[in-house]
Amino acid sequence: MSHSQGEILLVSLVFSSQTGNKRRPVVVVYDSVDADLLVAPITSHVARTSFDVTITEWQRAGLRLPSIVRVDKLATIEKTTIVRQLGRMTPSDWDSITTALRGFFEKVLPQ
Repeated sequence: MSHSQGEILLVSLVFSSQTGNKRRPVVVVYDSVDADLLVAPITSHVARTSFDVTITEWQRAGLRLPSIVRVDKLATIEKTTIVRQLGRMTPSDWDSITTALRGFFEKVLPQ
């Protein structure tokens, strides 16, 4: 199954210590149409860096709490970790995320 950019998913992530897991919301950044997805984590914690994007229409996006997307914490996850779809970013929130992603990659890959 393919997933589209801006789709919000609930996924089951394993702790780095391999001692358990927890369910976390993520937003799809890229689906290469294989077994993996490139995602950015969504959190209800306060913004900590300039790459944390506030989701202004979090309720319309299907989230339970005011949230941010951490575009500097991209991760590749297996599609088998998807629990269910939660919703979708609104066009204005997705525009904010893509702008932040461009800024992030300009910092990571300066010309």
